[in-house]
Amino acid sequence: MSKATPAVQESTDKTQIAVPFLDLPAQFRSLKKEIDQALDPIFQSAGFISGPSVADFEKMFASYIGAEHCVALHSGTAALHLALMACGIGPGDEVITAANSFVATAEGIAFAGAKTVLVDAEPHFFNIDTTKIEAAITERTKAIIPVHLYGQPANMAEIHRIAKKHGLKVIEDACQAHGALYDGVKVGTLSDISCFSFYPGKNLGAAGEGGAVVSNNQELADKVRLLRDHGSKKKYEHEIVGHNFRLDTIQAAILKIKLPYLDGWNDARRKNAKFYKSELSKLEDVLLPEEADNCKHVFHLFVIRVKDRENLQKFLSVNQIQSGIHYPVPIHLQKAFSDLGYKEGDFPVSESLGKTVLSLPMFAEMTDVQLRHVVDCLIEYYGTVNSNGSGK
Repeated sequence: MSKATPAVQESTDKTQIAVPFLDLPAQFRSLKKEIDQALDPIFQSAGFISGPSVADFEKMFASYIGAEHCVALHSGTAALHLALMACGIGPGDEVITAANSFVATAEGIAFAGAKTVLVDAEPHFFNIDTTKIEAAITERTKAIIPVHLYGQPANMAEIHRIAKKHGLKVIEDACQAHGALYDGVKVGTLSDISCFSFYPGKNLGAAGEGGAVVSNNQELADKVRLLRDHGSKKKYEHEIVGHNFRLDTIQAAILKIKLPYLDGWNDARRKNAKFYKSELSKLEDVLLPEEADNCKHVFHLFVIRVKDRENLQKFLSVNQIQSGIHYPVPIHLQKAFSDLGYKEGDFPVSESLGKTVLSLPMFAEMTDVQLRHVVDCLIEYYGTVNSNGSGK
């Protein structure tokens, strides 16, 4: 059962308004008593690795997602890596994913020894353009990794239609979409196997690194369990060459505490997003994020598109508002993936997004005063710019 979101004290001094991009200390303060109580037994027992909290969290998260199996890991990148390996994907294989994702999606493919094949994004929902996937399929293609970017589910019905037609695996990158819904079903249960990150800034974040693989396939889950712990089911007996990708007990204990609050935090994010959209819809120079009719966006990030991003960021910073860019350089233009052979111009939508996206502050603990301050500063900025005749 979900818990109520802890109350956050709201400042009323409008002359001292600061809006961080994310306020993790505020979240910690609201949970400090529960966290202290959970961590003390771990330190008393020194059960820092594979303690009971890990198995407990795996059961809780699987139940929350609606899946049969959850395997806790030390990062979302590790989840992507091991999910691909569990699916038997390796050297000589190709995996299709979105060009505008965070680089970890492509890293997971590279770590498995496969080749990343990129597809452009579509401009409205920021996810992979499903109309371009089939053109990227070759005889070596083995899987598609849709990314539920920023908390918005990808077009899974079309992705599965394509995958079924061509005999491909589907591996969800749900690292930014904890609790998001597609046709009323939580992402993470829509594919063969799915990957989550619990990086501290996520909607469900640990106090360090963390991740998980979720699946309804017993064989895939068992393979990931084997791979995460040196290829071993029994101490000092190793069936395959594996990795050290375990989630530590402290992180699992903290995630256990946070999970019951997740839906409440997501609702708060959606409320914040609704306010942003309502107030900023008046600004012609700001393109707001859209939400597909059959999806429930959880707004890990609230990403707008603007033409004069650098100047706007400077203005926001002067007014004590932090912002971010997710992501300025698409995967195909990253030096690390220059060997893929792509060039500038290959994925025009992703490149345009990289030059225009701006992430506004978004966290469950945002106060009404903070939200109002962000909106007022944007309105002030574009009012000033347009009055000077340089707004478009």
